[in-house]
Amino acid sequence: MSYGHSSTERCKLPKVFWESIAQLGLDPSLIEQHAQLPHDLHLNESNFVTTQQLFAVWNAIEALSADSAFSIKMVRDTPSAKHKMAFITALYAADFRDGLARLARLQRLCSPDRLCLSEHQDTVTFTIQWPSGTGPAPYLSVEACFALVLELGRRGTGEHIKPLALSLRRPKQTLETHADYFACPIRYGASHDELIVSASDLDLPFLQHNSQVLQMMSPGLDAALRAIEAPVGFCEQVIEILKRTLANGRPSLQHLAGELLQSERTLQRRLASEGTTFNALLNEARRQVGLHLLADTSLDLKEVAYLLGYDDVNSYYRAFRRWEKVSPSQWRRFHA
Repeated sequence: MSYGHSSTERCKLPKVFWESIAQLGLDPSLIEQHAQLPHDLHLNESNFVTTQQLFAVWNAIEALSADSAFSIKMVRDTPSAKHKMAFITALYAADFRDGLARLARLQRLCSPDRLCLSEHQDTVTFTIQWPSGTGPAPYLSVEACFALVLELGRRGTGEHIKPLALSLRRPKQTLETHADYFACPIRYGASHDELIVSASDLDLPFLQHNSQVLQMMSPGLDAALRAIEAPVGFCEQVIEILKRTLANGRPSLQHLAGELLQSERTLQRRLASEGTTFNALLNEARRQVGLHLLADTSLDLKEVAYLLGYDDVNSYYRAFRRWEKVSPSQWRRFHA
């Protein structure tokens, strides 16, 4: 049995995610820089991130914090009222089983993984399934998911639920926080990650169960899920292709048509039907990549202009002022 519905790889990182990181003393801007992501990702909840970008965030967190238990502390130390909406909603469920179903469904808002549950007589095994082709999940992301499952059960029931066993791919070591938090035998260096709990724990009632609150919260959360699971628009797809192509020189309409397996004429008609042009989408791709490059202060402005495909710095200055209403130098000073 698996919880979750969509295989789409997009998600959003909510403000509470970044706040919990900052509360543990890690600067979100440094994470974005280390992960080579837009500098303002933590300030804009409307931005979508891919699975690979999410993995880059988790890997940056572990590298910069040098703390193998960072994600456990994020989950454990965040008050219920300041947790992500999926967690808050699940606390109003009827029991642990109902809460897990709600948590897993709404978890799609901020992570593209799927929580899978396998029940065998007296035990329940949790595993995590990511979209195909994404590679091994970062250790911190796995441990955050398992900690969220356990924290939901503990806070929801008021009981200090202890798993029966935990297997982690993380290399074999002695981690005090892991041992104290999960309070069960832990096998490191395992072939896959899994958490095992007693089946009877899932039937424990939740103390804050409130069906009226759940009914009030459902419409807004359902709308947010539909937005996440909606297919990526054609223009967004084109912009992503152009952003990738910028690294190899200025993209052309001919190259873009080849990437999309269309003729140039068909592509131009499609862009016109979307109310845009090749140049407009190229400018948007340059704007997005440019903000990322400007955040790297080791690059001078001439290099940024060159990497974006401009023939001279002045052309880049004029374009940037149209986009951001300030010069690249002013933007960099403001966001330093």
